[in-house]
Parts: sequence; structure tokens; C-alpha cells
Amino acid sequence: MSAISRSPRQPDEGQRRIAVAIHAVEPASFERCALIRDWLDDHGIDRVTLLAVPARDLHPLGERSPAMVQWLRERERSGDAIAQHGFRHVRSRRTSRSREVLTDVRAARLHGRGAAEFVGLDADETRRAVESGRRVLKLAGIEPRGFVAPSYAYTPALREIVGERFSWWAEMLHVRRAPAGAEGLAMPHAGTSAGQATPVHDHGRTDRLFPPIAIGATGSMRRAMGPTLVRAGAALAGNVLRVDLHASDVEHPRHMMALEWVLDHARGRTAVTYDELAGVGGVPLIDPSPGMQPLAA
Repeated sequence: MSAISRSPRQPDEGQRRIAVAIHAVEPASFERCALIRDWLDDHGIDRVTLLAVPARDLHPLGERSPAMVQWLRERERSGDAIAQHGFRHVRSRRTSRSREVLTDVRAARLHGRGAAEFVGLDADETRRAVESGRRVLKLAGIEPRGFVAPSYAYTPALREIVGERFSWWAEMLHVRRAPAGAEGLAMPHAGTSAGQATPVHDHGRTDRLFPPIAIGATGSMRRAMGPTLVRAGAALAGNVLRVDLHASDVEHPRHMMALEWVLDHARGRTAVTYDELAGVGGVPLIDPSPGMQPLAA
């Protein structure tokens, strides 16, 4: 399939959107992720955010799988967005007992602590990991605007560095836009001059989004309840429906059936990337539903 460059979508006020992200795209999961991407196309999802892991086994993805790098570039030219997804996507040490850190990583309990890569790292280690990941991706010809922490597990040190190095980063309940002037990476909104973009989703002000729809594959109870909760979450989502997919989903037919139900019932929504959701790359911020209530933690 030949790649066609697509311009960012301009959001209309009140228009309902669907933002799909495929997590942990790496050489070992590449074929399954590509299969999921084709499956999404079949269901009318023509824009997706691909969360790329720079060096899962400490080998740069460009060296490990040139075919995957070529696929990522083609997908980007076709309108998909690429976000950096940590550095290795695995933890290297035990969780810190700091109350501040544990509070920041509540999402890790839902998605699996083993993937909460930055929990327990100090500020210097965090910065080195993020910068190493950026360098690996850049050497492969990939320069993401955004960042998504594995398991949505952020620490104060991680928030600080991604706020400096990326135009946006996604959390469980927020998509945050970097403050204007952060290393020149925050893209201006349409109609604003460079360096004068209003940081709509930054440290000072955020609008809550509904948590992303996803099915946990850990534990028999979560597997049994997953499809039911997915359908309920899709029904409760407001203007922006977020859907998280993982390569392992294809191994569970009930997961795929539940997700297919979600996509079938979202056909009236317009697919957007997280770049577009955050309002970077020359498009205005997409407004979530005012007053939308998040799920209880």
C-alpha cells in the first residue's frame, strides 16, 4: 500500500472522536501490531497513535527490525502518529516506597507493575532513559511529538523531563500539553505565532478525559470481567473515546470480540491521533465533554 501524507484534522465543536493507541510496538510484537492496525482499518479507524518502544532488549529498534522502522514511517506518512513509549518498557528495580511516587503510579496497579518502567528511578536515571529513547528513535528517522509512559506510571521526575522534551504526554485521565517555550518543542496552535501557543493542557490546567478503554490480560477475574467493562466504558465515554490496544489482545478471541463491539458502536466518531487530540502540529485542541465524570479510582 502506498503511503499518502494527510494533513491534521480540524476538530469541529462538539464532534465525537475516537483516539486509538496501539501500545508497546517493538520488534517482538511488530507482526501482531501490524495485524491489529490492518484490523482497525477494516473497522474504519484510519488514524491511530503507535506507541514505539525504542530498545526493549537494549538493542535499538532500528538495528533489530529495519522492517518495523519502515512500517512506522509508512504509517506516519499515512496519517498515524508515533509516540515514544518509555525506553525499554520494563522495570529495572523495585518500586520506591515514597508515598509521592506510589501515589503517582496508581495506574501501574491496573496495568501491571512490571511495565511501570520509571518507578524507582531517580531524576538522573529518568532523564538518561528518556533521552536515550529519543536518541534511538531519532537515529531510526523517527521523531515523535508525544510520550506515553508504560502503564501510565509517571513520577515527578518523569513529568519534568517529558514536559521539557515533548509537545504532549498522555496519562490515564489527561492528555497534557507542554508549556510554551519548552525546548522549542511545544507546537503552536493554528492562528498563533511560534512561542506564543497557549498551553491548554499543561501543569496549570487540565480537562479530565474518560480513562482509555482496554482489556487487562492479567488474572482470570480481569479476563472474565474485561469484555463487560469495555462495553460499559464505551457507553460512558463522552466526546472523546480513547481505546488502548496491545499485541496480546489478538491471543484472546473474547477480547477482540469486545473491542470489535466498541468499534462497531463508534462508527459515527471521527478517528484522531493523540497529536491531534493534544492540539499539536497546527491543529486546535480537541475539547472533551465538559463536566464528564471519570471512573472511580
